[in-house]
Amino acid sequence: MPALNNETLGQLNRDVAVPAYDRSRVTTGIVHFGVGGFHRAHQAMYLDALMNAGQALEFGICGVGVMPSDRRMADVMAAQDGLYTLVEKHADGTYAPRVIGSIIDYKYAPDDVEDVLATMAAETTRIVSLTVTEGGYNFHHVTGAFDLDNPDVVHDLAEGAAPKTVFGLVAEALRRRRAAGIAPFTVMSCDNIQANGDVARRMFVAFAEAKDADLGAWMAEHVSFPNSMVDRITPVTTEADRSEVAERFGIEDAWPVVCEPFTQWVLEDHFTLGRPSYDDVGVQIVDDVMPYELMKLRLLNASHQALTYFGTLAGYRYAHDVCQDKLFADFLMAYMTHEGQPTLSPVPGVDLEAYKHTLIERFSNPEIRDTLARLCAESSDRIPKWLMPVVREQLASGGDIHRSAAVVASWARYAEGHDEAGQPIEIVDRLADSLKAAAQRNRDRPTAFIENRELFGDVIDDTRFVDAYTRALACLHADGARATLEMLARG
Repeated sequence: MPALNNETLGQLNRDVAVPAYDRSRVTTGIVHFGVGGFHRAHQAMYLDALMNAGQALEFGICGVGVMPSDRRMADVMAAQDGLYTLVEKHADGTYAPRVIGSIIDYKYAPDDVEDVLATMAAETTRIVSLTVTEGGYNFHHVTGAFDLDNPDVVHDLAEGAAPKTVFGLVAEALRRRRAAGIAPFTVMSCDNIQANGDVARRMFVAFAEAKDADLGAWMAEHVSFPNSMVDRITPVTTEADRSEVAERFGIEDAWPVVCEPFTQWVLEDHFTLGRPSYDDVGVQIVDDVMPYELMKLRLLNASHQALTYFGTLAGYRYAHDVCQDKLFADFLMAYMTHEGQPTLSPVPGVDLEAYKHTLIERFSNPEIRDTLARLCAESSDRIPKWLMPVVREQLASGGDIHRSAAVVASWARYAEGHDEAGQPIEIVDRLADSLKAAAQRNRDRPTAFIENRELFGDVIDDTRFVDAYTRALACLHADGARATLEMLARG
């Protein structure tokens, strides 16, 4: 069985699509931070499709890792020449494998910061893109201010320090380009954050201003930060996925990616040095991404949170199992229709009724095996951005909030650390300790969890929300998740 790399491409099973272009002709035009499963199933896939059509060979991707956990990806990318297998899993059991070749280099910044900076500062680099997760933008979740007290940021702000963070690396690379008279690259955020480009602009400029006021002002004026909306369910790769790629397709791939067939990318056309012709491979290029972004955040992302805690408490461990249960699916549809959708403006070219049904179908795909544990992780970064804006808008307009309040209650019950059968739940969250401590008070002080104003703002002061939340939490304690959903369905 061939180990995947440049030399073995010609030996692969003919049922596996491989790059149709000469990878030796591809040059770096994009530097990407955060080369994980999603980036490889999404942005790198679109670029590979363009290259297969004979375009964008000057936009090859150089991945960059800055975290200790990125070292493993560096090792895999080096061994496989940047190649990996992407497997689209259809609900009917059909698998569509494809080897992606658009990532042509990968650099682990702690090993050689200067090499990374030289690549970013090179005139040929036109875009620096990001999938660094919601928590990677280093901002306070209530004030939105950049956290200047982060220890790695403090290190990067010191005079003469070799950058550790993406903020330090981007600012230094832009400083070098400015000094050399080279136009700035575009910073393209592809993370699940409302107005992700605007957030990126504020955070990167805030860092630069703290480091060098003149550089910060120059970045604010000259660097482009387009907003985007990205969508494709991409579960964490498992050992079973590696084994399946080997058994089904005869490929030894240390880190394949599996994903659903659906994919969407909506991107504002604001690039300082041009961009690949993404629209030729299905990317929606728009003037304003906000309507699409809110649709996704408040329907898809918030619905993921609506199913994951209730599902886990009830004993489910996979998203498709939850969504194939009519009680849970009806709850998701009711949340979307009565609470999420009323906060949205019309979305050009999108039928929201069809979109909601498509979401339930996507969540129900048994081949994806998306774990609830993945969807539950880092909830403190997700609930404040995806669900709480719906709550606030609905409270302000007098709209329905009892399902959203119940989702927050299900998170509080989940944070107690065990499901209804007494099985332990591992809380994976940057705030795990404080969340668990608050949740331990759920029974003697039912509002303890939502008294955290950094996460929930002032909803603790709204009796309508508090009443709906405490009612749901009490039902979860007394009767469990299913009974709570049945109560919510009755109104």
